[in-house]
Amino acid sequence: MSGQTYLAYDFPLLSSFWAILFFFLWIMWIVLLFRVVLDIFRDDSLSGWGKAGWLVFCVVLPFIGVFVYVVARGKDMGRRETAQAREQQEAFDSYIRETARGGGSSADELARLSEIRARGDITDEEFRRAKEMVLSGSHRSGV
Repeated sequence: MSGQTYLAYDFPLLSSFWAILFFFLWIMWIVLLFRVVLDIFRDDSLSGWGKAGWLVFCVVLPFIGVFVYVVARGKDMGRRETAQAREQQEAFDSYIRETARGGGSSADELARLSEIRARGDITDEEFRRAKEMVLSGSHRSGV
């Protein structure tokens, strides 16, 4: 047996430490691989063939492919992730604003409809149908 093997037998805690270290390094590698694959699909500046090429490179030669991708395009990975998070937050905020704005009373809706009719944008028949929809919608949500 070599000296390193004896060291592991003499200090079993050291052997456990190395096993745990390699396990967590393996988990970190898998997370990095998935982040790179997601970034490949997220990148709008890459063409379809570019995405396919990077994906094949990362699948066929995973260690080299991922490391080359991180070196070549890693600087923009964070920017793309930040931009996507910002877009999702803006979409969520606009949804909340629209929902809060749409949650107004039926009287507000009727006032808006009256203004539209007064401008001549809708006919009296369209106003009547819209008014019925507003009133029936508020009646259903109140039940």
